[in-house]
Amino acid sequence: MNIEELVNQGKASIVDVRSPEEFRGGHVANSVNIPLQEIPQRIEELKAMKMPLVLCCASGNRSGQAEQFLSGYGIQCYNGGSWLDVNYVQSKTV
Repeated sequence: MNIEELVNQGKASIVDVRSPEEFRGGHVANSVNIPLQEIPQRIEELKAMKMPLVLCCASGNRSGQAEQFLSGYGIQCYNGGSWLDVNYVQSKTV
């Protein structure tokens, strides 16, 4: 199953790893904001979310870093790239 199918079918949690300020400026509906630098301290919270996780940020760089880190903890996750891309994919389901 690809990221588009996961998002379209509501089978994933969307985690935005941008700063709270960036998140307030716009984000994917129903996404959760966990800034990249907070991920190590919030592993248990992430493990409790519906899997897999689709990670997004501004460009895909921070979400890629988060994907590498979380994969090391055995958390099923995917780099969704830009939040705008994930938002577009999600908007096609409505």
